[in-house]
Amino acid sequence: MSHSTNDVDAHLASVPDKARATLEKLRSTIRAAAPGAEEVISYRVPTFKLRGPLVAFSAHDNHCSLHLMSPPLMAAIKDDLRGYDTTKATIHFMPARPLPAALVKKLVEARIAENEARVTK
Repeated sequence: MSHSTNDVDAHLASVPDKARATLEKLRSTIRAAAPGAEEVISYRVPTFKLRGPLVAFSAHDNHCSLHLMSPPLMAAIKDDLRGYDTTKATIHFMPARPLPAALVKKLVEARIAENEARVTK
């Protein structure tokens, strides 16, 4: 299901204050790294798509998440993620300790490259 950017705005408006500012900055960083990406709500979370799903983000009771949707990328950058809780394809972080913009840019650019490689095969 695809929705407009306004739905992403509405979603962020519903996020608790302590996480909202962090997610808004994360969103801005992703937008800058992937200016051609479409913003949608997918699986109830803000998601960027560019030649397929790119990244998504969410807020939870005790943390925020950046969903990379790529176990191979997570494995390749594990050293960059020391100090963060991770799953197979998601990085968890505290709103008070957001992901550095340079790291987010690197991750988004890597996901764009993965999607481009997949599409051009």
